Amino acid sequence: MRAITVRDPEADGYGLALTELPHPRAAENDVIVQVHAAGFLRGEPEWPGTWVDRAGRDRTPSVLGHEVSGVVVELGYGTTGLTVGQQVFGLTDWARNGSLAEYAAVEARNLAPLPADIDHVTAAAVVMPGLTARQALYDHAHLQAGQSVLIHGAGGSVGSVAVQLARETGAHIIGTGRAADRELAGRLGAHEFLDLGNDRLEDVGEVDVVFDVIGGEIRDRSTALLRPGGTLVTVADPPTVHPTDGRAIFFVVEPHRDQTTQLAARLRDGRLTPLVTAVHDLADAATAFTDRTRSRIIIKMK
Repeated sequence: MRAITVRDPEADGYGLALTELPHPRAAENDVIVQVHAAGFLRGEPEWPGTWVDRAGRDRTPSVLGHEVSGVVVELGYGTTGLTVGQQVFGLTDWARNGSLAEYAAVEARNLAPLPADIDHVTAAAVVMPGLTARQALYDHAHLQAGQSVLIHGAGGSVGSVAVQLARETGAHIIGTGRAADRELAGRLGAHEFLDLGNDRLEDVGEVDVVFDVIGGEIRDRSTALLRPGGTLVTVADPPTVHPTDGRAIFFVVEPHRDQTTQLAARLRDGRLTPLVTAVHDLADAATAFTDRTRSRIIIKMK
């Protein structure tokens, strides 16, 4: 099968290439998915799990991509809950070969059924941002109606979904980003918008929750905006500054079948629209991986 792989963390471009690999084998409780669409993050070559498995053993050449939408074509021993021929979508394991391939082996519990009226590109685009935003706002920050939330990167793939999920809670939403993101953030549900290039972050005032996807100085300065008892949640990197009366949480998104199913329900009834800026086929994926002009790229196999 064809796949996009990386071979060397020290090499120029990580040795990224379109490669022929053996068809994956289904371990116990796995399924083999024929991939129809896949998503990736450009930071994946910086993750330890891209290069070694959970036991620390080298696993190169490694297949990139961890968002997948496709059709189950094979069941591993003991696999339950899914059937051959079923459309599915979800996240692949961080320390195994990913979804930028014609076929992928995935733990069945990481996948949810994909309704027939949701296309594979949309499904692949919503998984990572949707689960990340949901777990940040609902599971970690416990955002509630009447609270205020500052969402950094409101025009990006994760931030735009976070705005839409925050809107459901009845919270007051303040989005940040570039000036060009203002219209999108407002259309998705942000009540206010801060242009980080021209406006003072401190003019936001106090908020109950900060959701950070940027890290660094912006994350640290945002900590001072929290009301007593407030929560900062970041997926960029662990906080270096902590609130005096509140919480600062760093987390890595986790696969979750029920939560993925809930994302599908939101897609169907129009409550959620993921951001997609470009769609490429697998042969162009290596080029797309280095395209810094597009914030959200999906690879379509079929």
